[in-house]
Amino acid sequence: MYIEQYLNEEQDPKIVEKLLGKLKDMLTSGEVITYIAVQKKPAVTLLPDCIVITSKRVILCESAKLGLTTNFEIFTWQEVKEVAFKEEFFGAKFTIIPQNGENLTVEYIPKIQARKLYQLASEALEKKMEEQRLRELEFKKATTPPVMLKSTADLPNIEPPLKPTEEPVLKASVPVPEPEDELTLKLKKLKTLFEKQLITQAEYEQKKNDILSQF
Repeated sequence: MYIEQYLNEEQDPKIVEKLLGKLKDMLTSGEVITYIAVQKKPAVTLLPDCIVITSKRVILCESAKLGLTTNFEIFTWQEVKEVAFKEEFFGAKFTIIPQNGENLTVEYIPKIQARKLYQLASEALEKKMEEQRLRELEFKKATTPPVMLKSTADLPNIEPPLKPTEEPVLKASVPVPEPEDELTLKLKKLKTLFEKQLITQAEYEQKKNDILSQF
C-alpha cells in the first residue's frame, strides 16, 4: 500500500506505514482510507495516537503495551453525531461526539492535520445526512397510499341550476303610415307655396279649386 498520499502534512512515515499494515485487514469492501492524522507531542513522541478517516468510518488508534498492540475505537458515520477541534499552543484537540456514549478526544494533533480532519469528517457527516434524508423520502413515497380519483358514477347527482324563465317582452306596435295620394300631396305643396308668399290668395284659391275638382 502506497503511503506517500498520507504524508501531505508531515506525518511520521514509519508510524503511517505501521498503521496501514494493520488497517488493510480491517477495511470492508469498497472502503477507502482518505486521511491519517498522527499525534505529535511537544517532546519526543515514541508511541503517538492516530485518527483515521475512511469513506465509511472514523477510527481512533491508541498505542498500548509499549507499541506492541493498538487499541481501536471505531465509529461508522451513522454513529457519529458531530466532530469538533480546538487549537491550543501545542497542536489541537480533536473530539468525536458519538450519538451514544462519551466523547473521545485526542490531544496534540498538529493544527493543520486537525483542520483537515474536521473538513473531511464534516463532509462525510453531511453526505450521511443527505443519504438518510433521501432514504426517508423514498420510504415516505413507498408507504403513502396513492390518491384515488372518484369516478363520475360516485359523485352525487347534482342537476344544473335552472335558468330563470324569461318573460316575453311585448313590443309596442308602431303604426305604419299610409302613403298619401297624389291630390293630398298637391294640396300640401300648394299650401306651402302660399305660406311662403310665393303665390297670392287668389291664386291659391283658384289652384285649390282646380285640384279639388279632380277628386
